[in-house]
Amino acid sequence: MVTTVLTGPLTLGVLLAEARQRLAGAGVANAAQEAGWLLEKGLGCRSHHLMTQSDREISIEQRASVRSLVERRARREPLQYILGTQEFCGLEFAVGPSVLIPRPETELLVREVVRQTGAHHASMLVDVGTGSGCLAVTLATTLRGSKVLAIDRSADALQVAKQNAATHGVLEGIEWLHGDLLAPLAGRGLEERVDVIVSNPPYIAERDLPGLQPEVQMFEPHMALVSGPLGTEFHRRLLQDAPAFLVPGGRLMMEIGQGQAAAVRALAQDIGGYAPVVLVEDAAGIERVVIAQKVG
Repeated sequence: MVTTVLTGPLTLGVLLAEARQRLAGAGVANAAQEAGWLLEKGLGCRSHHLMTQSDREISIEQRASVRSLVERRARREPLQYILGTQEFCGLEFAVGPSVLIPRPETELLVREVVRQTGAHHASMLVDVGTGSGCLAVTLATTLRGSKVLAIDRSADALQVAKQNAATHGVLEGIEWLHGDLLAPLAGRGLEERVDVIVSNPPYIAERDLPGLQPEVQMFEPHMALVSGPLGTEFHRRLLQDAPAFLVPGGRLMMEIGQGQAAAVRALAQDIGGYAPVVLVEDAAGIERVVIAQKVG
């Protein structure tokens, strides 16, 4: 689609209309609101300025700054990467191409960890595949006094997570480990000492990746999205490896994709060592969190 060049004085209102038109033509669903956010970012202005100062003249340099952001979004780069942040559980998290963008549905995982363990003052929590650190940091700020370990196989992701932890004052309260799933726990004397292992693992099946939104399949890190042919490969590995580190009665709590509940329940039963799993639905009625409690 060819974007019409709007004529007349170069004003804030003209620039906003131009941005809306470009995003709408690129298929961005929420073009009007996102155009406003991009102008705020590019001009360093507040949202109310877009309404009250629409006649304010804009320089060529300012227009170029905004246009560069709009073009990135028109190419379907996630808005969160362009703005640099995403809100999660009331906290702002820095995000970039090395980490998965925190999703609202993952907040359910945090709430369940707090609900299941908060009353028992869980002393040790492990976040597997921490990414931006949204789970580890939120839990560290919520469950003060608990020991939190955060693991990721991406060194770049760990740097982003540490930045977020520092922003929220919990950098020193989290131990950062680089490696694959639970492997970094070995040799640290943590066998049967962990109260909760929490994870939002990759759970997209390889065949489903091409059908995802362009923002996801083109820009977010595939290693944080795609599990394998089935979509439950990481769940299997965590279910197999977690009992060695969980205390008796400890919990493995994982996010799952839509339609995966039966498969993950069957995995837990086949692997053994767990009580019947508990499934928790999100606000849309989708079984989103699986809780497997170690018996014994």
